[in-house]
Amino acid sequence: MNVFADNPWFKALPPAEAEALLAATTPRHLAAGEFLYQQGDAVNASTGGFFGLVSGLLKLCVLHPDGNEAILTIIEPGNWIGEVAVLEGAPRTNTAIAAIDTDVLVVSPDKFSQLMQRPAFSQAVARLLAMRVRLASGLVGDSVLQSTHERIVRRLVLLAHGDMTESTELRSVISTSQDTLAMMLGISRPTLSKELQVLVKQGAIAVRYGRIEILDMALLQQSAQVSSRKA
Repeated sequence: MNVFADNPWFKALPPAEAEALLAATTPRHLAAGEFLYQQGDAVNASTGGFFGLVSGLLKLCVLHPDGNEAILTIIEPGNWIGEVAVLEGAPRTNTAIAAIDTDVLVVSPDKFSQLMQRPAFSQAVARLLAMRVRLASGLVGDSVLQSTHERIVRRLVLLAHGDMTESTELRSVISTSQDTLAMMLGISRPTLSKELQVLVKQGAIAVRYGRIEILDMALLQQSAQVSSRKA
């Protein structure tokens, strides 16, 4: 499938492993608002194990006991998720919900285990996990060491690369609402809006309804560096 061929992780799979992965899947359609899985779900044949996003968007979030929701990221087509819970044999630690009508490919836990017996595939999954750990570590470090302005700029840059996709190609339009971006960063909407307006005045971005356009990536990244020097 072309949507997966454009994904850096899938593209790096040896052809035999890519074919084996796709052959192990079954399709599933999710209506907007429908859960792929929920936080606390056990991994079994009925809920599925490993998932590839064919079309649509998946919102990954964590629900806190007080009812607050923290958005981790928005998954775009071409990405594969769910491997951690299958490998660990533990309940899901987050919730995946279809932001719009979405189609996924589902690999059952048993078939995923069979694929993991293939050395090339298991090595590829190890690389996928390493990518995820590096990305998560960077975001945690940002929240501790960087200013709010720097964190916003870094997340915009990551989103321009597809966030979890980590594509080498940059996109100029980020189709993420300000509400969603604020929840990703754990800041208030007014705080985000104030910082975005700074970037707008600098000419780095333009804020549109439901999206953010990057007008000058170099200027955007420079803005974070200037903020860091002032701190």
